[in-house]
Amino acid sequence: MPRGDLFPDIAPYETGLLPLSHSGHGTPGGPSHVMYWEQVGNPRGQPVLFLHGGPGAGAGAVHRRFFDPLHWRVVIFDQRGAGRSRPLGELRENTTPHLVQDIETLRRFLGIDRWLLFGGSWGSTLALAYAQAHPERVAGCVLRGVFLGRDDEVEWFLYGLKRVFPDAWASFAEHVPPAERGDLLGAYLRRLTDPEPAVHMAAARAWSNYEGLCSTLLPSPETVASFAQDRSALGLARIEAHYFAHNLFLPPEGLLAGMHRLAHVGAEIVQGRYDMVCPPTSAFELAEAWPMARLTVVPDAGHSALEPGVRTALVSAVERFRRR
Repeated sequence: MPRGDLFPDIAPYETGLLPLSHSGHGTPGGPSHVMYWEQVGNPRGQPVLFLHGGPGAGAGAVHRRFFDPLHWRVVIFDQRGAGRSRPLGELRENTTPHLVQDIETLRRFLGIDRWLLFGGSWGSTLALAYAQAHPERVAGCVLRGVFLGRDDEVEWFLYGLKRVFPDAWASFAEHVPPAERGDLLGAYLRRLTDPEPAVHMAAARAWSNYEGLCSTLLPSPETVASFAQDRSALGLARIEAHYFAHNLFLPPEGLLAGMHRLAHVGAEIVQGRYDMVCPPTSAFELAEAWPMARLTVVPDAGHSALEPGVRTALVSAVERFRRR
């Protein structure tokens, strides 16, 4: 699809691999997580942190293009087990508190005092979790396709989407035997963690294909193809199922209960009216709980950040923070 409203393609000016075991997460015999990170744009610019979705989806080159490289110092990283971080698809020592601490580890490593947070879908969840834990480090938030990690949101993804995408859901459900379809999450998690590649990769492709098919307002073969790539599919499906099975490793009271910590933090929320993966209810409830937030509803868009109206709204939201 044309993407002329994004900034031109750009390469990082710095990349690296940051070991995370030294930060206190490691346990004897546990995995040695290594985080991929990169910096793009103006080394002396205003810092902004890009938080990818999933959990487990990883970041891509197109995500650099939401930011004016002359102004922003853009930091992008792949979360534990995702994308170019290693080990790919690793679930041990992979929780939301780990990811929040990883962000702090990266911030200190790069010598950044405060940064703008930019995240969509699961990236919005992680942005809120980090901001509530470290509000003094957050200059503002740009959030898209809000996901608050609540039980009804997970249930909607697993079963509710059948009401709108019955064909996509049928393919998703038919990957497991009929006797197991009453617990699709458990059935998929067993397969996604099976040591046999033929088992876990087939499940990963089925899960990721389902999410890709439901992510845009109109059919987008390009979007589905990006979800179906083996690296993307394994990280996304395995880690997403793992997080879903553990209530996203969020506090029992939920993220809305912690919004008082962000009373002084400005925010831009962009939501597709026809977002079926993360329906708009959550974005509206978040905006209601956040007096400093501005909500933009894109009338002709689904979930994907690359929907034409969504990406235009996101670039505009970032530019408003630039002028503040």
